[in-house]
Amino acid sequence: MVCVVGCHCSVSPALHFAALSHNWGKGPQGLFSPTSLSLCFAFTDPHSLSYHFTISPWPRYGQPWCEVQGEVDQKIFLSYDCGIAQIKYMSPLGEEVKNMSTWETQTRTLRDTGDLLQEHVLDVTPEKHTDKVGSGPLTLQARMTCWREDNGHTSASWEFGFNGQLCLLFNSDNGHCTTVHPGGRQMRENWENDRAVTDFFKKVSMGDCRAWLRAFLVRWEKMLKTLGDGAPRKPQRVLCRPEDSVSAWPPLFSCVHFRARR
Repeated sequence: MVCVVGCHCSVSPALHFAALSHNWGKGPQGLFSPTSLSLCFAFTDPHSLSYHFTISPWPRYGQPWCEVQGEVDQKIFLSYDCGIAQIKYMSPLGEEVKNMSTWETQTRTLRDTGDLLQEHVLDVTPEKHTDKVGSGPLTLQARMTCWREDNGHTSASWEFGFNGQLCLLFNSDNGHCTTVHPGGRQMRENWENDRAVTDFFKKVSMGDCRAWLRAFLVRWEKMLKTLGDGAPRKPQRVLCRPEDSVSAWPPLFSCVHFRARR
């Protein structure tokens, strides 16, 4: 098996991930099972921070080439247009932390991440993709999530997909990446000898995201208890249709979001 330098990569058994990759972006019936190879992406900590990136290399007129949506504990707090560096504060959560120095660091890093993702989506050949990824212009969706465990340890992961099709999973903790759709193979191969890319993903998710979560929670802790019921919740990853998305912007990365369960 060809592997990204510094990563342990594997193509999951077809039957094991068939429902997962087929339903990504189609319906709420697909879940990450705690017994699957994606165990590292199922977590029980009540505090999580995630960023949804949508990269459109050839956007239509008036459409941003890069959009980012930020969520804390499944609650949207920002929408960011990388191209014009425009931020929309989507809730009081965003307003509460917008004057922190951490906020400025966050937006710069989000722009850098958008630039890197754009570079790599341009290297992917549409003809090498199948199913609903299809041919023609590709839209890259990426989701970075970091979360604080009950023992205080912070874990992180990335998900990558094209045109609503989940293709590649990357566990920042151990560098394990799993191809769940043929569309992810070329990207994995492109990163094969590019240690700088995987190191960047690890640094941003395990370092930057963790620091942002820790800093923002100083302001957010009480607000999150007020907005919710304050009880610990287990975020459960749910595959959903675009119309089910919690996102207010177009369904470019509306394939996955979290719903809480007791």
